[in-house]
Amino acid sequence: MKNKILNIVVLTAGIDEEYQQNIIRGINEYAVEKNINIFYFTAYGGVLGNSNYDKGEYNIFNLVNYRKFDGIIFMDNTIGALDVRKKVSEQIKNSGIPAVVFDSEINPLFYNIKVDNFRAMEDIVNHVIKEHHARRINYVSGPMENPESRQRYEAYKSVLAENGIDFEKERVYFGEFRSIDGFHAANAIINSKLPFPDAIVCANDAMALTVIITLEKYGIKIPDDVIVTGFDNISAARYFCPEVTSVDRPLKLLGRKACEIIESVYNGETVSKTHTVFTNPIFSESCGCGSQDSAHQEMRTFKKDTYGRIENCNYHISILNRMTSALADSESLENHSRIINSFLSEIKCNNFYMCLGDNWEGCFRQQINEASDACDSVEEYQIEGYPKYMTVPFCRVNGEFLNKDSFLSEDMYPFEINGGGNIIYFFPLHFRERCFGYNIVLNTDIPITSMLFHTLMMNISMAIENVRKLNQLNDAIKQLDKLYVIDPLCEIYNRNGFVRAASKIFKECIVNHRTVMIMFIDMDGLKIINDEYSHKEGDFALKTLASILKSCCEHGEICARFGGDEFLIFSENFDRDMTSMLVQKINQKMEEVNSSIDKPYKIEASIGCYETEARAEFPLFSMITKADQKMYEEKKRKRTSRYLRRT
Repeated sequence: MKNKILNIVVLTAGIDEEYQQNIIRGINEYAVEKNINIFYFTAYGGVLGNSNYDKGEYNIFNLVNYRKFDGIIFMDNTIGALDVRKKVSEQIKNSGIPAVVFDSEINPLFYNIKVDNFRAMEDIVNHVIKEHHARRINYVSGPMENPESRQRYEAYKSVLAENGIDFEKERVYFGEFRSIDGFHAANAIINSKLPFPDAIVCANDAMALTVIITLEKYGIKIPDDVIVTGFDNISAARYFCPEVTSVDRPLKLLGRKACEIIESVYNGETVSKTHTVFTNPIFSESCGCGSQDSAHQEMRTFKKDTYGRIENCNYHISILNRMTSALADSESLENHSRIINSFLSEIKCNNFYMCLGDNWEGCFRQQINEASDACDSVEEYQIEGYPKYMTVPFCRVNGEFLNKDSFLSEDMYPFEINGGGNIIYFFPLHFRERCFGYNIVLNTDIPITSMLFHTLMMNISMAIENVRKLNQLNDAIKQLDKLYVIDPLCEIYNRNGFVRAASKIFKECIVNHRTVMIMFIDMDGLKIINDEYSHKEGDFALKTLASILKSCCEHGEICARFGGDEFLIFSENFDRDMTSMLVQKINQKMEEVNSSIDKPYKIEASIGCYETEARAEFPLFSMITKADQKMYEEKKRKRTSRYLRRT
């Protein structure tokens, strides 16, 4: 068992945040060292404040086939939607595969790597009270569904009580651990009727940074006017001005520890269910304690890294803008694939797979192309889960643009994974809640280093949606055009279709001095069939005659239902002999059909024909009138307008 390559799945959200990125770096380092394959299924849910968009993002977790994996790392504390966390947790429990979580109480069966959040937050709040004499302390919290957030919140309230400070609920703002929450919290404090706080304690650094930035826009100085603290000690907080008082957590160690636990369990070793990692408070400039980072070399590294990130961001913005512009001019999935491929090469993303469900275009196109009843409504589309089969319209392998046949969605990956040490990311492809498929990125750190990777995924999704809408629009136009020119009962041209098709040929014949023929066919006895045998039988008779006429038009003749029981056939380069042969063929076909349909009536028709050289002074409708007159002469001769011959 120890020689087998382990496959570990990681379920997470918001990998554009530094907390997730540092844990991922720890996981990836350990995986490469130990030749383990890591599969990330990641969403950007809870970022844009759009519930339909979040559904599309979180659907990626429905793709996971747990039978393919040896262990699970579930970063449930990064997923804001409680119902999603519970659903995924239940799926993990039912899989029976060892799972590791971070600071989570979601399931006692999972291995839990804990940080002493309560003690760490106690240290921060006690510090601002005892060292800086703060009495009015606001708190910017994470979501209460998150156990880490609850522990920090309870520590805040506990320290207030220990120091004889009344807890004021109005001084608490509940967010989602996102940067934007700090902006909203700061504005809430500015607009509050309560006395301005001495300190603002934030449950993480991302919110603390935007609190500081927002307050400074109002002219409020940190820490002179108010103390602000964070939690996590991310690099952005360490190198911010003022440097943020925070709590240092060994996040990379958490990632490595999670892999180590799974590997140990897989090898049959006894492993404790709970592991505690200790933290270290960092008292710095944002509370008035001065910088804790006096190392000149570290500041040089920070400046170099920051410059690199800015340059990388500017470069990616340029690429993204050019790609967006190019995609706007593209009208097909094939062109989209070529455009995306060219821009991926610029950011050195050499392994990328676009996997689309075989139903990505929607039921409307399926019904048109397949003439099927696959969907009850043209509005139906995939929201939850993935179809059985996936297609791969775009496949970039080691920098080469390749094609790949369809594969089963339960396999998740379109190719066989070779060896170990592979880092594979799965990102959802969707428009709002509508599922298209997913993108796969292999063996690159771009998803956690590029500030614009989320935007890239969104742009690709929007490009797919634009193609889908364009295809649907073109199909709808074709359908409308078909309704305009095709008789729905007889499924041949109607009057509009006949005029459009025949007029074009007639004009060409005028220019080239060619002969044309018009045949007017009037069904005999339709009224009697309707009156004596029902309109359903009348419809059957009309469809049968139309089918006979269509089957006899084997050389490009235009066949149409002109209205009611009247039909037309038009053709070029027809002489009288050819016309007579066509009439004979139609009559013979009617006799054959009458002998086989077993009806109490016969399918019969009166036919009038007119041939002439096409001339501008003798238009098409004048020819139709001539043929109509000849048809009535035939009808009078047969006297079928007064009775119906019965079998």
